[in-house]
Amino acid sequence: MKIYLGGLREWHWISSAICLIGMLLFAITGITLNHASQINAEPKVTTIEAEIPVAIVQAIKIPDAENAPLPKEIVAWLNANQGIHAGNKNAEWSEEEIYLSLPRPGGDAWLTIDLTSGALEYELTERGWISYFNDLHKGRNTGVAWSWFIDFFAVACIIFCITGLLLLKRYASGRPATWPMVGLGLVLPWILILLFIH
Repeated sequence: MKIYLGGLREWHWISSAICLIGMLLFAITGITLNHASQINAEPKVTTIEAEIPVAIVQAIKIPDAENAPLPKEIVAWLNANQGIHAGNKNAEWSEEEIYLSLPRPGGDAWLTIDLTSGALEYELTERGWISYFNDLHKGRNTGVAWSWFIDFFAVACIIFCITGLLLLKRYASGRPATWPMVGLGLVLPWILILLFIH
């Protein structure tokens, strides 16, 4: 029993240490998401208008598919000259224009390139730090690495909860309020759902 109890405690404290900052972040952003309509934020919009060098524009070959990444030369020019990170996302191509959507946590961006003149138009909208962390909470436009982190974090939270429940079971005999409190945590959300959510 001591080995079993020691193992539970070990898994419980390790999972709690892993989950600590993530749970704080998710709890705080849970509050900000719940009151999103009451939090005023003025979006900051940045617009760039520029001309891509003729040599680069003339070297562009329109792909057969309507959706394809930007040529590497344009990606490099955008990054070096305008500070725009286009990456390898698929853009929408036509005979006259390229359109690239660049959504991100806490904001949005897009750019268009006129294939005749080389005119570039770029717009970035930033909605502030609260919006940024809210989008992290939802996994909105965060990429594969953050998605993996959320899955890992969720597994650590499950381990934390299960080991906590088993430790509660182990010590429940000396704490009479244990199971009523666990029951309340189980029943209260269902009561609220049944009575107040339609």
